[in-house]
Amino acid sequence: MVDEDKRSTLRRFAAVGAAGPLSQLPTSDDGGSETRDAIAGYVASTPGAHFSKLRDDLKLGTGEAQHHLRRLVEDGVVEAHRDGDYRRFFPAGQFSDFERVALSYLRRETPRGMLRELLRNPDATGGELADALGVSPPTVSKYASELERVGVLSREDGYAVEEPETVVMLLVRYAESFDADTAAFAADAADFVSYDP
Repeated sequence: MVDEDKRSTLRRFAAVGAAGPLSQLPTSDDGGSETRDAIAGYVASTPGAHFSKLRDDLKLGTGEAQHHLRRLVEDGVVEAHRDGDYRRFFPAGQFSDFERVALSYLRRETPRGMLRELLRNPDATGGELADALGVSPPTVSKYASELERVGVLSREDGYAVEEPETVVMLLVRYAESFDADTAAFAADAADFVSYDP
């Protein structure tokens, strides 16, 4: 029996892949080109997604997703980067090291919220961030330490987002792949941000 929901999802992302910069995918005789096009389209529109999210959003089996991702990585279409326990995927050659790290943390709800709040209010304290996000101050402190360690946040004089223009650009460009709060942030920020990939 054909899973029409899965087929529709794959076709939608395959259209993105076929229309985007990854459209020149190598062809093969294993019958998986539509699935690989869909994965490439998904990665292009959701850079930094980890394996489980990609697999689930595209309604793929674990083995199926692993097979096609391995082919895309081997063909130089997609890059895989380790992020702690996660393996995250990006279109090959399209992001700097800083952008890949920033996107990896923007894919996490609390760090994304912290960075979004600090871009809105650069003078926010740890307590204010905790209140705004509905998390505990130790949670903010934990993620602030991680963000500082990877070079996305400075804690020399309060909290400061490193390369704020880049972080704003990533939030705006990929807002729809994050959440409603980020989409609202992007609607406000789009007036003063332009991006030319």
